[in-house]
Amino acid sequence: MRPVVLEASPEQDAWAGRKQFIDVDGLGQAYVEIEGAEPALLLVHGFTDTSRSFSLLAPHLAGRRLIMPDLRGHGASQEGAAHGVADLAADIAGLIRRLRLHRPILVGHSLGGMVAISLAARQPDLVGGLVVLASTLKPGFTPGHPLLVAVETLHDPISPADPLFAWWHACQPVVPGAFLAGLAADASAMPAQRWRAILEEVCRTDLTGLAQAVRVRTLIIAGACDPLFDEPHQQALSSALPHARLIQAEGCGHNPHWEAPASVARAIAGAFGLSDLAE
Repeated sequence: MRPVVLEASPEQDAWAGRKQFIDVDGLGQAYVEIEGAEPALLLVHGFTDTSRSFSLLAPHLAGRRLIMPDLRGHGASQEGAAHGVADLAADIAGLIRRLRLHRPILVGHSLGGMVAISLAARQPDLVGGLVVLASTLKPGFTPGHPLLVAVETLHDPISPADPLFAWWHACQPVVPGAFLAGLAADASAMPAQRWRAILEEVCRTDLTGLAQAVRVRTLIIAGACDPLFDEPHQQALSSALPHARLIQAEGCGHNPHWEAPASVARAIAGAFGLSDLAE
């Protein structure tokens, strides 16, 4: 899996306007839906991102029904009183039920991968398959980690031009600038205290034991150059998830679905026999 040059950034200015809204257990949940064949792919983004995170991947999944939510407290979804991984997983479970999805394949990036693992372990009847993309069982950030330091020093209003985003959204130059600008705008709209509250919950999460309850086919896609969750994190995932296959996205960092979306889509199609996906 190697990145190729991306020629254009699809509909970045119009992405927010594609969102639909549904009540999930009393919270307004925003999501983007693309019609297609079942089973659906339910794509769960990472910390500070939104459904936009999958806008480069979506064209390569053409032909398959796609559901791309904004997690609570992110994008256009309401915040709620709690920010734990289990709370986020409960929201996704509620969305599956409200949309009457039949055992969708969960695709979770980073924090979204942790959410997907939590849901697949706790409510296996709702999940038909699992893709864990550049994620971890336990972040294990030590004091002084660049992410912890950067988030602790954030102050409102956060600027989309803050130097933090050059590091946080670091990726190869093939990724369109308009897409990265949209991500920075989405993330900077979150209050600094919400960044800290969610990150605190992520840091105290350890899914090592829970992951062993996952019983569905699982594909782990690791960025070979991931600065956050490196090879030991990926090996821990592979060991803990009983039905997992691990593949490397060569040359990619923490965001393979931005840097090599066509390769990621092919890997998903191959792992789950989705022959209808666009090449």
